[in-house]
Amino acid sequence: MSMSPTLINIVSTTIFALAVIHTFSTKFFEHLAHKQPNHAGVWHLLGEVEAVFGFWAMVLVAFFFMHTGNQATIQYLESLNFTEPLFVFVIMVIAASKPVLEFCLLLVNRVAALIPIKKSVSFFWVTLSLVPLLGSFITEPAAMTVAALLLRDYYFSKKISPKLMYGALGVLFVNVSIGGTLTPYAAPPILMVAAKWNWDIVFMLQEFGWRSALAVCVNSAILTVLFKKELAGLTANPNEKRLDAIPFSVILIHLLFLLGVVVFVHHSVIFMGLFLFFIGYTTAYARYQNKLIFRESLMVAFFLAGLVVLGGQQKWWLQPLLANLDADTVYYGATALTAITDNAALTYLGSLVDGLSDEFKYALVAGAVTGGGLTVIANAPNPAGYSILRPSFEDGAISALYLFIAALPPTLVAIIAFRFI
Repeated sequence: MSMSPTLINIVSTTIFALAVIHTFSTKFFEHLAHKQPNHAGVWHLLGEVEAVFGFWAMVLVAFFFMHTGNQATIQYLESLNFTEPLFVFVIMVIAASKPVLEFCLLLVNRVAALIPIKKSVSFFWVTLSLVPLLGSFITEPAAMTVAALLLRDYYFSKKISPKLMYGALGVLFVNVSIGGTLTPYAAPPILMVAAKWNWDIVFMLQEFGWRSALAVCVNSAILTVLFKKELAGLTANPNEKRLDAIPFSVILIHLLFLLGVVVFVHHSVIFMGLFLFFIGYTTAYARYQNKLIFRESLMVAFFLAGLVVLGGQQKWWLQPLLANLDADTVYYGATALTAITDNAALTYLGSLVDGLSDEFKYALVAGAVTGGGLTVIANAPNPAGYSILRPSFEDGAISALYLFIAALPPTLVAIIAFRFI
């Protein structure tokens, strides 16, 4: 028997809805910042999508303090798990370090060289296919960071057309969301349920992996073919831009730091310790480093932390909704719901429902990863790519509507892969 929502439920969901609407309006605020320079600071703040959920989470916390008092509010905040925002912050900084990028660049170049077409075309396809699939091993946030940096440096910085920019962003978001499903630990929505449902790497490869790999390659190929002429016309060859020579030992140490953080993904006290050690190491060998992306990573962590605070109050309607869906409709329901709520939160809430069939479990998770590219809030790594690529767009803002439209075709390919093959 369902219970009537409380005042806290209603207020929390209203604030959550305002936050979602706000994420679709950031381009408008950035436009105001350029039209009204006297108040540009306020408009820029409201136009920062990474700050949206943190801002509205603060509004919700302020309401809690007034309505429930200090002790109850603090108890609620301390009951939440902020491991994922901390993990994404750490993995972004390490994955964007110069030695890790050198390794990934070498890998992408070697694979692109095997394809008998112009390098600027093959490099683009490999960046949007191989790197997202690597996310199954180095984690999705790391893959998103690497792919976004490669796209920014070799394509978005070349003044390519807005259509290609949005097309690449849509394919990147969808491919990263589904590309991390070859293993049970790399994609946040799978990480939430794998242990409880006993999903191991063999299960993931059999049920998700080959379908994901197929969809990722098809999505990248379609976009590359559609914009082949523009890509081939680029004068900059990805091989021309080389990073300074970095000893293999330094690259290996960075990769070991990355591996250590991945292994202890559930234990923030350990991976934060490794991260502090990593900062000390990069300071000691500064000549092999670029500036670490602390600001971008912190903003993404702030975004995700806000999502945790707001999402924790959405169980009252999300869980009953999932429980009332049958296995045939839960896939499409999860795909749609993911667009307005983090897909990891969606699968976690689903895991709390007892007596689910294997078919229902597959449909729920497949739907969650399928819809993970439709909006910036749909998948935890999306804000990382958004933060890196946003300055390349007009007015330094990405239209949520254009992103949604651009992500629809690759999402449809994912639907075909997961439901009809």
